[in-house]
Amino acid sequence: MNHSDNLNEIRAIIAYHKRWDLLALIAGIVALMIAVLTFIALFGNMIIDGMPRLTWEFFTSFPSRKPEAAGILSAWVGTTLIMLVTAAAAVPLGVAAGVYLEEYAPKNLITEIIEINVTNLAGVPSIIYGLLALGLFVYELGLGQSILSAGLTLALLILPIVIVATREAIRSIPVSIREGAYALGATKWQTVADHVIPYSAPGILTGVIIGLARAIGETAPIITIGALTFIAFLPPSPIQDEFPFVSFEWLMEPFTVMPIQMFNWISRPQEAFQHNAAAAGLVLVVMTLLMNGLAIYLRYRLRKKIKW
Repeated sequence: MNHSDNLNEIRAIIAYHKRWDLLALIAGIVALMIAVLTFIALFGNMIIDGMPRLTWEFFTSFPSRKPEAAGILSAWVGTTLIMLVTAAAAVPLGVAAGVYLEEYAPKNLITEIIEINVTNLAGVPSIIYGLLALGLFVYELGLGQSILSAGLTLALLILPIVIVATREAIRSIPVSIREGAYALGATKWQTVADHVIPYSAPGILTGVIIGLARAIGETAPIITIGALTFIAFLPPSPIQDEFPFVSFEWLMEPFTVMPIQMFNWISRPQEAFQHNAAAAGLVLVVMTLLMNGLAIYLRYRLRKKIKW
């Protein structure tokens, strides 16, 4: 076989692989377009059905047996309060755990087991967290079917996501940053607090917001711990007029959330309730998209300020 034959064979192999690359590209584009068009169709149908119900009264009214008078006041207030508890519990603990595992934990068998389990926990079905919370928070700790129980349940759900995002963000920091800080006499904590965490903040924030965006639409763990499907009152306000001006009574109050309110309406036979559910779903989708958009914006803005 001469040089020309070898060259022709190599060209044939390259052309063969290029054809497969083109087919894989086309298949990927088709799959992406199917997913995007499906979402657009569903979202468009949701807009058509739910947009007429998006009035001020819809946001400021309690659920009602009359579909034209029903609103999502108790649902969106409950969702907001639960997300506050979730963020307050999951973010500090998750970031601290991620920093410890990446910067301080010794590299041994126990650490590897912990790392593997943290990664696996991110894929555990949410109903498992609900069953765990039912036994631990509701019964064992006596927190009952309260906003605090729901917030801690969703905090457990997104904790692995926050930990993994924190570790990945810290790993992206060049080693030279740490070495430069050590060369100038900085301690381990000064290096972590003044350089590693600030520089990894865009990635950490992205993971946190994506985790919260997942938690805001969860239904299974919330139903498991006993969320109400119909609630026509609000919990006490966290802000008071008298000293100490802050109240935590709302933490132990019963609650409902947007997905459960949607489930309640969609199970009704009247068509008007279906439109209410579509409107609530539209609000929930917009909230989720805004949170993901905020994650992208914060990551872009914070990374622009970092000068290596």
